[in-house]
Amino acid sequence: MKKLVMVGGGYGGMRILQKLLPNELPDDVELVLIDKLPYHCMKTEYYALAAGTESDQEVRVPFPKEDRLVLRFGTVEKIDRENRLIHLLGEEPVSYDYLIIGLGCEDKYHGVPGADVHTYSIQSMEKTRRTSEALNNLPPNSVVSVVGAGLSGVELSSELRESRDDLYIRLFDRGETILPMFPKRLSNYVQNWFEKNNVDVISNSDITKVEKDGLYNHNEFMPSDAIIWTAGVQPNQVVRDLDVEKDDKDRIILTNHHHLPDDENIYVVGDCASLPHAPSAQLAEGQGEQIASILKKRWKGEELPNRLPPIKLKGVLGSLGKKHGFGVMGETALTGRVARLLKSGVLWMYKHHSGV
Repeated sequence: MKKLVMVGGGYGGMRILQKLLPNELPDDVELVLIDKLPYHCMKTEYYALAAGTESDQEVRVPFPKEDRLVLRFGTVEKIDRENRLIHLLGEEPVSYDYLIIGLGCEDKYHGVPGADVHTYSIQSMEKTRRTSEALNNLPPNSVVSVVGAGLSGVELSSELRESRDDLYIRLFDRGETILPMFPKRLSNYVQNWFEKNNVDVISNSDITKVEKDGLYNHNEFMPSDAIIWTAGVQPNQVVRDLDVEKDDKDRIILTNHHHLPDDENIYVVGDCASLPHAPSAQLAEGQGEQIASILKKRWKGEELPNRLPPIKLKGVLGSLGKKHGFGVMGETALTGRVARLLKSGVLWMYKHHSGV
């Protein structure tokens, strides 16, 4: 009996489960999923949980209930490639024949003193819960600083504004223009929304130090009652500790078939994989689909294609609270209620049709 072990039940892992269960897994292969939590979490919605506009349960999706799937709950401490073992905190190690690494990412603090100690996070369910508690317990007229004006920072700031109109919210942006990766019209739309809704966007910022009661921007101290860090991510520590070839962002370099160059039985999916596009749920799902197809071909003894087709991304949608949004679908830029309705529809479909 061979054992396929998947560490991390994120977006890529869920897609792999969809493609293998219930009927595409050979009788001689056991499938084991290891995750810290007993459910899949919709990480793209953590900003709403942190802001207090969605409940904990609304960002969960149950793992499939299948006889062929063994669920193990625990925290992965180390991957031992030599002995093909997954070491878990306080648990017995789990052996594997095939391994899929999908451990996701965590905050990257870029060496800013105090940032890892004095900021809140929305990179894991546990940390987002703590952030939510802190934000929703703030007294009236508190100051909240959000460091990092990428998609996560923008969505968190806008959702928090709708949740708490009494707060003074600052959004620190390193660039000249907010969301420069989007068309200029979208960037202007988001900037105007923040101006109308009294979110202070501080452009060309450089956070040099963080303390318990505030942060330094270009060495100017700015008091804050809560600071949320959304200014960059890096692969999980377990992945960073692996002795494998990585790119300049510490993501694992893979073959065309998504496995390690020196081990065709270890695949990497999602935020830990070095891919041509920036990490996203959509990219992880596309990659998960390809990994599942490769495994099925290998198990059937079929020849693998020399190169897999590029993963096609449909677009990006962002929210500005519950009524407004922005995004790009194909070559079409969208703003306002239509963009927000589209995002809501995509999320509804995912939540209610992601089971096996």
